[in-house]
Amino acid sequence: MFTIVDFNNFWSPSGGGVRRYHLQKMAFYEKQRDVLSVFVMPSASTYTETRSEGLIIEHIEAFRFPGNWEYRFMWKENQIRPILEKYKPDAIEVGSPYILPSVVHRIAKKVVPNAALFSFWHADFPVTYVGRPIAKKFGAGTGTFFRKIAFWYAHKEFDGFDCVQASSKEAMARLKKNGLPDPRWIPLGCDIDTFSPERRDEALVAKLKDGDPNRLTIFFPHRHCNEKGIDLILGAYDILTQKLGHEPAIVFAGTGPSLPLVQAAAEKYKHVSYIGFVNSIDEMARYYASVDMGLALSGWETFGLSILESMASGNALVGAAAGPHSSTSRNQVQAQSSRNARPKRLPMPLSNFTIPTSPTKRLKLESTPRNSAGTIALSASSRSTKKLPDKKNEKLYTKDCRVL
Repeated sequence: MFTIVDFNNFWSPSGGGVRRYHLQKMAFYEKQRDVLSVFVMPSASTYTETRSEGLIIEHIEAFRFPGNWEYRFMWKENQIRPILEKYKPDAIEVGSPYILPSVVHRIAKKVVPNAALFSFWHADFPVTYVGRPIAKKFGAGTGTFFRKIAFWYAHKEFDGFDCVQASSKEAMARLKKNGLPDPRWIPLGCDIDTFSPERRDEALVAKLKDGDPNRLTIFFPHRHCNEKGIDLILGAYDILTQKLGHEPAIVFAGTGPSLPLVQAAAEKYKHVSYIGFVNSIDEMARYYASVDMGLALSGWETFGLSILESMASGNALVGAAAGPHSSTSRNQVQAQSSRNARPKRLPMPLSNFTIPTSPTKRLKLESTPRNSAGTIALSASSRSTKKLPDKKNEKLYTKDCRVL
């Protein structure tokens, strides 16, 4: 049986897009009979979880980073080698760029030298975690210098890989420019049957509107940290209330280092609520479909699955002008870009939104972002089968990109 082993230190049980990426991949492979996917999950203890003929989760005890992140880090040979020796995979995917790629590559050359070795570029770290923050603090020239060093490091880590996959063309162009091996565009998609305006819950709508049909309602299901724009939306709330003439209803879901700030806001404001971490995809879809607007304030993403989920649910979208949000949002008229990452600038695009007052107007409003999301999902589906490099026996690695 064709076997894929998937390593990723970016997995977190309370994560966002990367977690969803793996959950949807696992849901797909769990139904397969002619291919086996082995997801190596950094965990609190080591054990094997067999889900089906097509899916096995190998839990590996790994160091946990302190705080609310819930990330763990595996890099030791005794964490990697036993997995490769046990399954002798035909293909290996490495989803995180720090130390792990070179360790896996070194061991794979000895254990399974003919396996295809590729990566998924989940985080554009030379730009988002190195270049931009350093430029903000020390100036553009210093930021550029350290960004180049970070790309040099990435090039070293992925040396010997057959390809690096990216979910946005913007990220793929940077990978090509910086000499990473065979960058390929693998667009992700969204399950437009689950994320749909049909999931709208009128009782929830009424609860959030609280007697005012013109009250703006927003769902924010992102990690609670400044990287995702939590400081922007919390800092803008009082200004937005002034501009709108009413308190908007904002529902926060998830967790992260800024969780105490979210909880404090929920206590302070009547129409700000925190519903905890939502495990259920159906519950996520219900909230998306029951609000007016979605926010994608992070300019640090490589794709941003939440953009498509929000659009597919019929939401208007206010997104950052950097990263994939800008290119995705240009595909639909209800999206606006928040170009100035300061709380006082954010209320303008939010307050310009006109809430539909009838089912007909709402249907018309929902159709544009949903159609855009459907187009992207179908585009992803059409690319769902990709051929591995020629030297790896021309075998096919298939995944259902439409629901990733």
